[in-house]
Amino acid sequence: MAVNRDPIANKCRTLDISPAVLGYSEKKATKRKHADANRRKKVSEYGLQLKEKQKLKFIYGVLEKQFYHYYELATKEEGIAGENLIRLLESRLDNIVFRMGLAITRREARQLVSHGHFCVNGKRVDIPSYRVKVGDTISLREKSKKSKKFEQIAEVAGGRLTPMWLDVDKEKQSAKVTRLFQRDDLDYEIAEHLIIELYSK
Repeated sequence: MAVNRDPIANKCRTLDISPAVLGYSEKKATKRKHADANRRKKVSEYGLQLKEKQKLKFIYGVLEKQFYHYYELATKEEGIAGENLIRLLESRLDNIVFRMGLAITRREARQLVSHGHFCVNGKRVDIPSYRVKVGDTISLREKSKKSKKFEQIAEVAGGRLTPMWLDVDKEKQSAKVTRLFQRDDLDYEIAEHLIIELYSK
């Protein structure tokens, strides 16, 4: 599996993303702020569309082939394609784990899921892209609850705000998906319609 090894702070500056969206400290992206502002130039329509696509891919850690697959699914579902696309990304198991506060970053969540630390409806799932549905319960495996790793994560990410569509039980280290993700639930800025326009050409 390919891995994006670009420096987080540099990529966040380039894409105008707050590191907090990814689970990192804001301090990591404070350098060269004024220099970047001075170098800004007028961007073409294609450039804007491409940037929004790169931003969404980077936030969720998805590579091009899989991202395009999500786009295809989003256009086939009822409703607004752009919102469908974000909902599909938000329903990934690694994103749910991040939203629950059981991983500091989505990148870490992806690794923890791959190592088999989580269950969906009581069954162990080790596929980060596993699509979680309304009514599903995601929980940390009993064996993993004893790990010091998750104690350390709880100290850093335990206070993270969880979205309204997740009912999180901090004590049991589990969460239930109570409803579908809605556009208003989003905690970052994205012009998803530009991504749909880019792929529709």
